[in-house]
Amino acid sequence: MDKYIIVTTLCDKEEISNKIIDTLLEKRLISGSQVTKVHSKYWWNNKVEECDEFKLEFRTKESLFNELENEIKKIHNYEVEEISSIEIKNANKEFLYWIDNSLK
Repeated sequence: MDKYIIVTTLCDKEEISNKIIDTLLEKRLISGSQVTKVHSKYWWNNKVEECDEFKLEFRTKESLFNELENEIKKIHNYEVEEISSIEIKNANKEFLYWIDNSLK
């Protein structure tokens, strides 16, 4: 059985986040998205960096992850982008039905 997942990525430009979202919605790889502005600190090139980023979350199915990942990578501007997922558990049936009917 296909699992329901939340996929997360971050980017530093609002235009890129909007392009990622629009592309994934148009290709029906996601049922919807949420964007949150966050402040990140991380190791990069042997020093601690920090910046404001846009955290993107997508509702989808595990079977679409590879295609979704490829589409994000085509648009993303990071040298190493985070594209990760977690499984949705114990969700209400109406929500899962909405995901099912929103995807290709």
